[in-house]
This record gives sequence, C-alpha cells and structure tokens, in this order.
Amino acid sequence: MRRYIVVAHKTLGGAHLLEHLHLLREEDPYCTFHLVVPEHHPFSGWDDHLARTRAREVLDEMLTRLASMRIGATGEVGDANPVFAVNNTLLREGRDAFTGIVLSTLPKGISRWWLFDVPKRMANEFRWLPITHLVADEVFATAK
Repeated sequence: MRRYIVVAHKTLGGAHLLEHLHLLREEDPYCTFHLVVPEHHPFSGWDDHLARTRAREVLDEMLTRLASMRIGATGEVGDANPVFAVNNTLLREGRDAFTGIVLSTLPKGISRWWLFDVPKRMANEFRWLPITHLVADEVFATAK
C-alpha cells in the first residue's frame, strides 16, 4: 500500500490537488495520504497561536472533505518551514514510511515557498523520495 505526504497550506483545497490525489488512488485504490500543513506566518504582525489555530482549521477541513470522499488521510500541523515540517514527519515515521511527497504551491509570482526555493530544497533534502510539485492556478478560500 502506497502512502504519500501531501504538503500544502493555502492550496490544500484546490481542484489541482484533489485531481492528483484521485489519480494516485486510481493507480492504487488502497493508497493513503498524510497531510502536513505548515503554519503560515505573515511577514509582520503574526501570532504563533493564531497561526497554529488557522493551520489546524485548514487541516481539519481537508480531513473532513477527504473522509466524505472515502479517501484515507491523516494529518498534522507542521513548522512554518515546509522542509523542516516534512523532515519532522520523516524522523518520526521513518524514511521508508512513505512512497513519495506531493508539494502544492501557489504560482511562482505570489508564492513565498517559491521565494524561499522550497521545491528545490525539498528535492535536495529528500532525494530518496519522488516529489511531485503541483502549482495552483488560483487562490483558495483556505488562504486566509
């Protein structure tokens, strides 16, 4: 059974991501997903508690949505640095616990994850896992 880490925050509810999860399920109907939702800290005026609470809300909304679609998923709120958040998951679960990583970002011009070179850093850090990078073409309601 395949198990994938899905890393997203603002794009977690996007059609592009759901389509990809459905494709993975078509390849293996028993595959499951572990959502890692990094905390989002605006550049100024952020509050740790509010950032964690909002990330938890985004995660819970998606877990409920996936459950209604009969897609098996677990999840956690992660560090604001998505590479560090995935590393924490892999340290806890084991480096062989997952088949691959699905990273979902906003488009290059508006994504902080692109600004901080997250796709490349993740590929370099987790070389043993295939990484699929999906880019959303719209901003979602979860982007609060």
